[in-house]
Amino acid sequence: QVQLVESGGGLVQAGDSLTLSCVDSRRTSSNNGMGWFRQAPGKEREFVATISRTGDNKIYADSVKGRFTISRDNVKNTLYLRMDNLKPEDTAVYYCATNLYSTAATSSRTYRYWGRGTQVTVSS
Repeated sequence: QVQLVESGGGLVQAGDSLTLSCVDSRRTSSNNGMGWFRQAPGKEREFVATISRTGDNKIYADSVKGRFTISRDNVKNTLYLRMDNLKPEDTAVYYCATNLYSTAATSSRTYRYWGRGTQVTVSS
């Protein structure tokens, strides 16, 4: 079973940067697309970014396009999310997930394995 562990969250000010990491400790996600989702208090979980197995296809939510960058290192079994120019509305728990397929995917319904999340708080 895939075990995903996120890290890198924290409390930052608006305009700052953070890089989140997600390690697949079972080393089973290298053949799958992966993604980042987030959930703010009182809101539903929403798509943030996704990347295909090979990394050649990336899709971003409009709200983070141009500010966030998703990447992966299949040798290290690690998924990353570089977040620049953070805004208070980016405050949420960020989750990484493994897709059932090798493609990038924006719907949470195609993701089978999820991490427990890491908190990102952006103050104004």
